[in-house]
Amino acid sequence: MSARYDFVAGAKATAPLLLGVLPFGLIVGVTASNVGLSPVEMVGMSVLVFAGAAQLAAIDLMGQGAPVAVVVMTAVVMNVRHTMYSASIAPYFRRFSGPAKWVSAYFLNDETYAVAITEFRNSGPDARHYKRFYLGSGVAMLTTWVASTGLGIVLGANLPAGLSLEFAIPLTYLALLFTTLDDRSTGVAALVAAVVSLVAAVLPFNLSLVAAALVGIAAGVAVEVHRGTFPTVDREPRSDGGDATNGGSG
Repeated sequence: MSARYDFVAGAKATAPLLLGVLPFGLIVGVTASNVGLSPVEMVGMSVLVFAGAAQLAAIDLMGQGAPVAVVVMTAVVMNVRHTMYSASIAPYFRRFSGPAKWVSAYFLNDETYAVAITEFRNSGPDARHYKRFYLGSGVAMLTTWVASTGLGIVLGANLPAGLSLEFAIPLTYLALLFTTLDDRSTGVAALVAAVVSLVAAVLPFNLSLVAAALVGIAAGVAVEVHRGTFPTVDREPRSDGGDATNGGSG
């Protein structure tokens, strides 16, 4: 397949999820407008941070006058899940060059991870395909995110009060969740994480997210150990177009 085909395929696979990203970005932009951020500051933050939930939490804390350390710590904690994404998708990037790995790290986000890991597990072992598909998804996400947050801060208070867009945020994450629930272990992990996140909601700095993720992962691993399918090894391309090892989907 050509580079253009792979790149467009990544963007197309991400397109349905962009319907949830658009209102999410508008909400973040409007929130930034309400706390006094300028359009340039908002666009700059979206390009540099490129993390919806972390940006929304940080902007909200800035509006409350929270110390910088609290704002930064909250954003870091909310993005800790990206380390799990990185560990999961790393085997497919093992053959990438150093600069390509850094660029790929920048484009890592919830939506791109979900569509990419699904594509990689169901396609042949081709590192070039992985890279082009991933970048197509990442660029589609970045442009949509920057445009929607920029539009949100421009519209600001002019956005109709009756236009409730908050529902888009949980729906976006639910859409990502259901694409990855493909066996008992992932189902148990999601269920346990949901329960823990509710029980641990009283923890400061959104640490309930970290607690829910760790306990959920432990529960999923326990199911796989009980079934004798742990540890699993994701497919890794030996070379472009070469054979691959396959010990399960992880």
